[in-house]
Amino acid sequence: MSAPFSKTVKLSVLLLSVAGVALLQLLPVPAAAKAAGIALLTLGLWASALIPEHLTALLFFLLALLFSAAPPDVVFSGFSSAAVWLVFGGLVAGAAISSTGLGGRIGRHTAAHLHGSYVRIIGGIVAAVVLFSFLMPSSMGRVVLLTPIALAVADHFGFKQGSKGRTGIMLAVILGTYIPAFGILTANVPNVVLAGMAETKYKISFLYGSYLLLHFPLLTLAKAVIIAALIIFLYPDQAVEQLEQSQDAAGPLSRQEKILAAALLLMLVLWMTDFLHHISPAWIALGGAFFLMMPGVDIVSAAQFNQKLNWSSIVFTAGILGLGGMIGKTGLDRIFAAGLLKLLPLAPQQDFTNYLSVSLASAFTGLLTTLPAVPAVFTPLTDSLAQATGLKTESLLMMQAVGFATVLLPYQGPPIVVGLQLAGEKLSSAAKICLPLALITVFVLLPINYFWWKLLDWL
Repeated sequence: MSAPFSKTVKLSVLLLSVAGVALLQLLPVPAAAKAAGIALLTLGLWASALIPEHLTALLFFLLALLFSAAPPDVVFSGFSSAAVWLVFGGLVAGAAISSTGLGGRIGRHTAAHLHGSYVRIIGGIVAAVVLFSFLMPSSMGRVVLLTPIALAVADHFGFKQGSKGRTGIMLAVILGTYIPAFGILTANVPNVVLAGMAETKYKISFLYGSYLLLHFPLLTLAKAVIIAALIIFLYPDQAVEQLEQSQDAAGPLSRQEKILAAALLLMLVLWMTDFLHHISPAWIALGGAFFLMMPGVDIVSAAQFNQKLNWSSIVFTAGILGLGGMIGKTGLDRIFAAGLLKLLPLAPQQDFTNYLSVSLASAFTGLLTTLPAVPAVFTPLTDSLAQATGLKTESLLMMQAVGFATVLLPYQGPPIVVGLQLAGEKLSSAAKICLPLALITVFVLLPINYFWWKLLDWL
C-alpha cells in the first residue's frame, strides 16, 4: 500500500508546486520574481529527486516558454552549449570503450596498481585524477575521458551497478577530478574566467605559481584527502577482484581496440594542447564521436547508437544550462549577489569577518548561477567590496576562488553533472559527499586558510 500512496503524495506535491508557480506568473510582480519562481521549482525538484532529472528539465522548458520567462533561444541555449556535446561525445566514447573490450583491458591494467583494500582503491584513484589535473586543463575533458575507464575498474573489482563500491569509485573520479582542481589555475573553467576578468577589468595578472601556493594546500590537497575519506566512510564496500581473465586479456589488441585506442590518444593529445590550437574540448569530443560511428570504422554501430546512449543525460544537461541562461537574462543572478552582499557584516579592519563574508557570498551565489558564472557575476562588485572592507582588490578576487571552490550541491558544477550522467549515478549520491565537504570547508578549512593567507601576507 505504501508505494501507491508515495506516488500519490509525489504527484500531489508536484501539481501544487507547479500551480504555485503558475499563480505567481499571474501576479503583478517583476519579471525577475517570476523567473525566480520557475528557478526555485526546478532546483527544488532536482535536489529532491521527486521526479526523474530529465523530466524536471522538460518541465523547466515548458514553464519558461509558456510564461515567457525568457526567449526560446535562451531557454534552449543548453542544446547549443559545448557541455551538451561533450556529454554526447562522452556517451559515444563510453559505448565504444565498453563494446570493444578496451575498457576491460584498461581496467585490468589500472586495477593492477590499485590491488588491495577498498581504501587503497579510492585513495589511489583520487590521487591519480588530481595529478592528471596538472596535465589536462579541461575538467570536462578529464571527466569524459576518465569516467568510462573508472567503470571498467569498478567491473574489475566486482562492483555491480547500484553497489556502494561502484558509486564510490565513480565519485572518486568525478569529484576528485573537479573539486580539488580549483587550487590549480588552469584546471577549471571558473578559475580561468576569474583570471581573464581580473586581467581585463583590473589589469591584474594571476601567476600560476603564486595561485598554486595560495590555494593548493587547502583547496586541492586537503579537499582531496577529505573527499576520499568521505567516500570510504559513506560508501563502504569490499573489493572482490576478478582474477579470472578472458583469453584475450593478455593477448594482442583487436582491430577495433587499436582504432579506438588511437582515436582516444589523439583526443587526449588535442585536449591537453588546447592552449595551442584553441579548439573547444567539446568539438574534439564531437569529432571523435563522428569518427567512431563512421561507416568502415563501425566502432559504434547504428544499433548501439540508438540503444546504448543515455539521451536523458543530454536533456538534463541542456536543462541545467538553459536555467542558467534564464537566470542571467533576467538579471536574477546580479540581484541575488547584490542583495546577499548587503546582508553581510562588512567593515574596515575586520579582516577575518570580511574574508568569511566574501568567500561565503561567492559560494552561495554559485547556488543560483552555477559555478562557472560566479566570476562574471561577482567580479564587477569588487570595487564596492574594496571600499566596504579596505582589502586589496587582488585579495578580494582570490576570495572568489575560495567561494566557488565550495561546491554545495552537485548541479552547480557542469563537469559533475556530466560525469554522473555518464556513470549512471544520481545527483543525490554526489550530494552526500558535497554537503559534508562544504560544511567541513566552512567550519574548518576556511579558518585555517585565513591564517595561511595571513602567513603569506595576502591579508
